[in-house]
Amino acid sequence: MLSFNINTPSSVIALLKENFKHKRLSLNLTQEGLANKSGVSLGSLKRFEKSGQISLESLLKLSVVLECLDDFLDIANKKEPTIDSIDELLKSKDKAMKKRGRIK
Repeated sequence: MLSFNINTPSSVIALLKENFKHKRLSLNLTQEGLANKSGVSLGSLKRFEKSGQISLESLLKLSVVLECLDDFLDIANKKEPTIDSIDELLKSKDKAMKKRGRIK
């Protein structure tokens, strides 16, 4: 049987807000306690846990207190291509890293 994993921005936001709330509770922190420790306003934290809306900077501040900041380092990392032959290796060495994108 095939299994499909179709993520959308909305589903990722929903998962993030639930994971952050679970992590907060597992560390026995109240919303007010987490807000105070992180420097994120209580209103922002409540809005995040309710709707998933938060600034990236505030999300990262929460991550510091919840001990998961390093998890963000893997986002959008350059993935190294797999090389199956010497020819592919030589071709990959010839390609220079692009400095700019272009409009299509």
